[in-house]
Amino acid sequence: MIDDNTQYLINKGKMLPLMEEFYTIQGEGFHSGKAAYFIRIGGCDVGCHWCDVKESWNSELHPPTLTNSIIENAKEYANTVVVTGGEPSMWELDYLTNSLQKNNIKTHIETSGAYNLTGIWNWICLSPKKTKLPLSNIYPKAHELKIIVVTKNDFIFAEEQALKVSDECELFLQPEWSKREIITPLIVEYVMKNPQWKISLQTHKYLNIP
Repeated sequence: MIDDNTQYLINKGKMLPLMEEFYTIQGEGFHSGKAAYFIRIGGCDVGCHWCDVKESWNSELHPPTLTNSIIENAKEYANTVVVTGGEPSMWELDYLTNSLQKNNIKTHIETSGAYNLTGIWNWICLSPKKTKLPLSNIYPKAHELKIIVVTKNDFIFAEEQALKVSDECELFLQPEWSKREIITPLIVEYVMKNPQWKISLQTHKYLNIP
């Protein structure tokens, strides 16, 4: 049971249900290959059946952590922070991002777009899910659209989502990891026919790093 003071700090973004934080190499999408400090926040109700961090879904399993301590840890390692989850947009992120930006740390987020987005962001990776579609106001803000491809029908979904983002948004198709041997050749073929798209691979899994 969270006490009133803790709940107040959570509401202000001064505490967050931190699942894990780690310094690694960004493995996916536009910034793949770059060093970054990852902040994984617990809590998600989008419910992707293929999610590889289902343990992040229940925020109650991840005790509220002082945001200032997260910021101090990030400052030791990197000039770029990636906020992910779970679904990080469920939480108030203005305090976190403002503090990081004041320390000249770039802020990136990976989100399904299912909730209103708070915070100041240098890069927004929007990864829509059919189970809970993005809010309409996030599409024009997205710098990167990343669609996870599980079946051929996901190419149709990808094109529907691409119509909603800006012309400057980078478009990526990423094979779902457990089906990568089947899906990757289909993505290669699709991108060659539709070169506005790029391929995203989970390179961190090939490298065996977090």
